[in-house]
Amino acid sequence: MHCVLKPLLLQSHPLLAEEKIRRRSLGGLTVNVSEQVMQPLPVVPFQDEAAPPPSVAPTLESKPLQARDPEEDLLCIAKTFSYLRESGWYWGSITASEAKQQLQKTPEGTFLVRDSTHPSYLFTLSVKTNRGPTNVRIEYADSKFRLDSNCLSKPRILAFPDVVSLIQHYVLSCTVESKSEAPYPAPLPPLQKEMVASAVHLKLIRPLGRKDGAPSLQHLCRLQINRSTEETEQLPLPKRMKDYLKLYPFRL
Repeated sequence: MHCVLKPLLLQSHPLLAEEKIRRRSLGGLTVNVSEQVMQPLPVVPFQDEAAPPPSVAPTLESKPLQARDPEEDLLCIAKTFSYLRESGWYWGSITASEAKQQLQKTPEGTFLVRDSTHPSYLFTLSVKTNRGPTNVRIEYADSKFRLDSNCLSKPRILAFPDVVSLIQHYVLSCTVESKSEAPYPAPLPPLQKEMVASAVHLKLIRPLGRKDGAPSLQHLCRLQINRSTEETEQLPLPKRMKDYLKLYPFRL
């Protein structure tokens, strides 16, 4: 069983179908049971992000957009940029082709965050999957970040106040699911096994640090403290050190 980002694969109902499986009950009767199985995803070549379609002029029936405080958006985006710069795995304005080159020889689950080349998005997650490197855009709306998805599954996609919180959530989710897997999982029916094998499994396991500089010893110590406790305010540390921990309150 593979750890899969559920919002992208498991919760998008176009990928699910009902399979009629014949099972024999204890009484010797044969019954039909419907089960949801994963449909295979089409193999799409790794390519640069496409330009957005031409904008359509609003009509009289269009609903007016709610007024938002631009300062709130600026503060949210500035905080995200600050966290990403501290992370060591934010690669800035590299292209999709350059991200593919960096991830090509890495293990499955290796990822990085970069600036999106699509004008409607700020960031893109580039990750090595079982089919090779791929891109997932990160959407920003209402001072929240979420992974881009189709309209049907969008309401079920979790949103986060910054990109590092988003990435950390899915990394920890994959870690928990991997530990909870049975050592000897039950065998799947041939059809379902074939579908699982042909699907694109999106796992986030380890970030790919930038090549132009190793993380500082201070940052490595901060990561270790964050992994040990979430109550950093309760630690017997000087205020200056606590302030340094607040600059990057994450485990990645």
